[in-house]
Amino acid sequence: MKSSNQLDLFAGTPDAAPEPVSVEPARNAWTQARELACALPDRLRLGTSSWSFPGWLGLIYAPTANPRALSRHGLHAYAQHPLLRTVGVDSAYHAPVPTERLRAYAGQVPEDFRFLVKMPAAITDTVVRADGGRPIEANPGFLDPGRATEQSVRPFVEGLGMRGGVLLLQFPPLGETITANPRRFAEDLYRFLRRLPTGPCYAVEVRDRELLTRDLVEALRHGGAQAALSLHPRLPALDRQQALFADLPPGPLVLRWMLRANRGYTEARTLYQPFDRLREPDPTARDQIARLVSAALSAGREVYVIANNKAEGCAPLSLSGLAETLVES
Repeated sequence: MKSSNQLDLFAGTPDAAPEPVSVEPARNAWTQARELACALPDRLRLGTSSWSFPGWLGLIYAPTANPRALSRHGLHAYAQHPLLRTVGVDSAYHAPVPTERLRAYAGQVPEDFRFLVKMPAAITDTVVRADGGRPIEANPGFLDPGRATEQSVRPFVEGLGMRGGVLLLQFPPLGETITANPRRFAEDLYRFLRRLPTGPCYAVEVRDRELLTRDLVEALRHGGAQAALSLHPRLPALDRQQALFADLPPGPLVLRWMLRANRGYTEARTLYQPFDRLREPDPTARDQIARLVSAALSAGREVYVIANNKAEGCAPLSLSGLAETLVES
């Protein structure tokens, strides 16, 4: 799946051009990752939610790397890891990422690397929020296709080019006004999707189980989008999500490994920082993901699995464990 060239890891200052540093990564772990990658099909893309975590020093990055440099320069090193062939650009949810920045990202990764980029909350949230998430007012841009095209679709296409993998519409919990009428939400979503430019792979993830209906399936089918499955306490089990969307037209499986069933986001972040090890391994979740991934690969589908540090404590190690399970199955 990847070249066996040694990693270039950065230890420069954040204000200077990145300086590759030839280091010896943890040799056993690196050899194992390469062997796992070679045993997995190219259609499988494993990656993490963002890449700038100081807890990954010595795991993905050089132990001596400057943590402040990771956001700007760490992606190049990340993309050389044998197992990591995609990444989630989560920052796009909080503010649009301009074309030039996405183009810079694309320039740091190999041709076969793909990005999963979120649409801004300015499009997928019903309210405008203050710092900390407090609602301020109704969001006039909710499901506005013109705003989505300008702020998200065009930068995605022009900035990433062939390296643009999935454009994700992640809807946060939308409140009782929306969840009380799932059919209307599905109809609004369908109209929105139909007015977006064709070309990108659009995927939709909701965080309200009340919205997981046949109407949503039909909105995705006729709107030309895929479902994004999410392992999250607010949602049904992964197999139930997959069963709902099983008859959608062929497309990539997009699966995001977010949280354990017994943890909230803030709680997990507090418990697991600095995300340098598996704090609470979740073999049940790993087995569920492996079954869905194996079935999708057997059906000839491309697969994206994005792991979050809050799932088990360290996203790269979660993906290594998943890769082992897939190879052994």
